[in-house]
Amino acid sequence: MKRSGLWGAAVLAAFALLALTAPLYIGADQLDVVRVDGPRLAPPSGAYPLGTDLAGRSILHLVIWGSRESLGIGLIATALTVLLGTAVGLLAGHFQGRAGQALMHVTDWFIALPSLPLAISLSAVLGQGAASITIAIAVTSWTATARLVRAQTLAVTARPFIERARALGAGDRQVMLRHVLPNVMPLVLVSSTLTVASAILSEATLTFLGLGDPTSVTWGSMLQTAFSGGAVTAGAWWYLMPPGLAILLVVLGFTLTGRAVEHLLNPRMVQHA
Repeated sequence: MKRSGLWGAAVLAAFALLALTAPLYIGADQLDVVRVDGPRLAPPSGAYPLGTDLAGRSILHLVIWGSRESLGIGLIATALTVLLGTAVGLLAGHFQGRAGQALMHVTDWFIALPSLPLAISLSAVLGQGAASITIAIAVTSWTATARLVRAQTLAVTARPFIERARALGAGDRQVMLRHVLPNVMPLVLVSSTLTVASAILSEATLTFLGLGDPTSVTWGSMLQTAFSGGAVTAGAWWYLMPPGLAILLVVLGFTLTGRAVEHLLNPRMVQHA
């Protein structure tokens, strides 16, 4: 694997470890705006390495705890995106008649729609919360996976072993699931690693716009609270920079890892890019 991919994987492993172990050293009283007793908007110090927020909570604790929600939404939204996009692309590539054309017309229609306004509208209709944001991200992000899977499905379907499988009596379901899908999955894997980065950015954007759960801690909600609370005018850079850097590092980690996986699975594609 490329060295950049190893660095990306190391960054992701560090954030995953922090997210999984956060309940072991961060208690509910340290996140509760009523029960916390720290100084308000205090700059970084020995007691608070990244300073405190408007309620006196440790920014370090908020960033670590926020990784649980942000990464969770990003991964679940990516899973839904890949599942929906793979299903549509596989069906559209295998059934090349009216059914396949209809599926691609729907895909093109979603591509033509601006993704961010559509995600905002869906989140507003479904209501505030992590579930609505996850669904909104999945509904507005599956088209790239669908087109990629369809193209690969068309290429695999034209190979001789598919004709042999049909000659031996394999039906549409068997051809798609046992012969086409395994050959499509490597590209789906590469696409999913890059989709997570986009999903995390989308989650931060929607939460920053006030569409997330106001009681949960995410990196987007931290930025939203900082801006609405006057952290910019107060010069509290320590309130704005840590969640922004966390988003940047995780997105960079997924991007580097995805590019490294792409290089391993299909080196010719990277050379021609």
